[in-house]
Amino acid sequence: MSEAPEVIIRKQGRAGRITLNRPHALNALTHAMALAIEHALLIWRDDPDVALVIVDAAGEKAFCAGGDIQDLYRSGMAGDFEHGRRFWSDEYRLNALIAHYSKPYVALMDGITLGGGVGIGAHGSHRIVTERTMLAMPECGIGLVPDVGGSFILGHAPGRMGLYLGLTGMRLKADGAIYTGFADHLVPHERLSDMVAAFCESGDASAISDYRADPYAGNLRSIAHEVDEAFEGTDPVVHLQRLDAASADGNWQQDAAKAIRRASPLSVQCTTLIIAAAAGFADVGDALRQEYRFVWRCMDQGDFLEGVRAQLIDKDRNPQWRHASLEEAAGDAAAMLAPLGNEELVI
Repeated sequence: MSEAPEVIIRKQGRAGRITLNRPHALNALTHAMALAIEHALLIWRDDPDVALVIVDAAGEKAFCAGGDIQDLYRSGMAGDFEHGRRFWSDEYRLNALIAHYSKPYVALMDGITLGGGVGIGAHGSHRIVTERTMLAMPECGIGLVPDVGGSFILGHAPGRMGLYLGLTGMRLKADGAIYTGFADHLVPHERLSDMVAAFCESGDASAISDYRADPYAGNLRSIAHEVDEAFEGTDPVVHLQRLDAASADGNWQQDAAKAIRRASPLSVQCTTLIIAAAAGFADVGDALRQEYRFVWRCMDQGDFLEGVRAQLIDKDRNPQWRHASLEEAAGDAAAMLAPLGNEELVI
């Protein structure tokens, strides 16, 4: 018996359909999946029979829990840094293609949506979440930075909210995802299949209006002013001081401070810089190029391999970061984001 494909690509009615099909791995995105999706999108872009593209996922838990990090870890530990660089380069090119796609691109981010899942979902023209959505950019915790164009979304989030989310990896539900710019519409999970059928029949993405619901009020908006005060400026050391001063048992400031202290100091410093820069970018491609400079170096000069080991391989949750403190990491952040010359990302 042949193995099931990692991604199911087909035409159905007026729609081009892409279904991530690794439910056992929470639909983590492999290099081959990224290339297959890109290939389909390029063909459908010029196919008059395809009016729109629908991206969803198999299984009950996840849309996409990120890139296949364990594969990148294995190659990196074997000394093959080029494998990861090829993956990230091709993945980021796909993210840019999605962001600029000429036809409606409908992403159903139903369930867990992390990292690479944001990259294939949150740059589309029609971004849908459900009551089951849990979206986050938790990269600092494994020695990365918010990537796949996530820094662009974070940089354009309301106030200082993007920096808060990028540094802490806080999980968002539907309302938070819409509020911060990762999604456009809430559609109840039970209505997705009917909506997809309508898309396939009509080829009209505006049919979303027949299925969408008003998002329930979350608490993120209520703390926006406090977030703006805590994360003003570009010095995470100062951010931590403000969070500590406002911390009380179980409040968001205490949780944020704990998350930042658990993260890679180098990643925190670099994330602060890339989100600040991304706020001034007009195109996601600029953010992707900046992110690529970091990931190109992350295995041999950063904390990626140690972060993945501690969180996903040995699961001891006790990473030994290269830098003992944010202050110590500050001097190396600029070098991690320096231009790559001939190795710069080409989109």
